[in-house]
Amino acid sequence: MMYITRRERFNAAHRLFRPEYSDTKNMEVFGKCSNPNWHGHNYELFVTVKGTVDPETGFLINLKALSKLIREKIIQKIDHKNINLEVDFMQGQMASTENLSVAIWNELEKPVRHLGAKLHCVKICESENNFVEYFG
Repeated sequence: MMYITRRERFNAAHRLFRPEYSDTKNMEVFGKCSNPNWHGHNYELFVTVKGTVDPETGFLINLKALSKLIREKIIQKIDHKNINLEVDFMQGQMASTENLSVAIWNELEKPVRHLGAKLHCVKICESENNFVEYFG
């Protein structure tokens, strides 16, 4: 089994909060991430796919096609946006990086299969110290 990873980047704002909580409780639970005026990150997205190498091309997957897919399904919808308010695949969800990784997986899983590979992992680096990996 071969694995290959494509990295993309995006910038986005979000807020972690529960509307039924008071401002005080949101601050206790979510800290600075509950800022009512939002906050943002310079995210790195790593999409790892797996499969067998095509003996004719020597490729597991055409990386240009994978990059185009990620840009169309994810980056164009999220880059320089407010995740809570503007990103269709995050509507009705807490805008945590954990939930974001699952939502991105759900957006990419079937289209990656159409490119001849299987989605293995979605990794999102929110900061230099924090990242999430989701394996489906």
